[in-house]
Amino acid sequence: MATPPPDQPSSEHRRPAGVDDATVEALGTVSEALEAVEVARGHLYAFHRMSGTADLTLGKGVDQLRAAGHTDLADLLERQLVGRNVLEGRWTFQIVEEYDDGYHAAFRALEQRCREELVGGRRHLFEAEMKEERRTHGHPDHTARPVAERE
Repeated sequence: MATPPPDQPSSEHRRPAGVDDATVEALGTVSEALEAVEVARGHLYAFHRMSGTADLTLGKGVDQLRAAGHTDLADLLERQLVGRNVLEGRWTFQIVEEYDDGYHAAFRALEQRCREELVGGRRHLFEAEMKEERRTHGHPDHTARPVAERE
C-alpha cells in the first residue's frame, strides 16, 4: 500500500474501501467492551497481588503474636487463615489463570476475528476517525502520525 501524505493517518488506521459507518461504529463498541475486560483483568491481577500481600503480612503478624506470647491466637490464625484458599480449591493465581485462559482469551480472539473479517484486522478505526475529526489539521501538536512515521 502506498505511503499516505505526511499529515494523513497511516493505512492501518484508515478504513478499507467499502466499509460503512455502522460497521466501524460496531467494531468500536466491541473494542470498547474489550477495553473494559482489560481493565477488569487488571483489577483481578491487583486482587491477586493484594491477596498475596495480605497472606504474607498475616504470616508476619502471626509470628509477632507468637513472639509476644499469644501462641493460641497465633496458632488459630495460622491454622484458619495463613495459606487459605480464597475460593473453594483456589488461590488467586488459579483464578487469574482460569480467567486468562477462558473468558479473556475467548473475548480477545472473537474481537480479533471480527476485525479480521470486517476490516482486515485494523484496530481502533473508530478512534482514528474521531482523531481526524477532532484534531486541528496543520497544527504541529495535532499531527496524524509521529514524525518518524511521516518521513
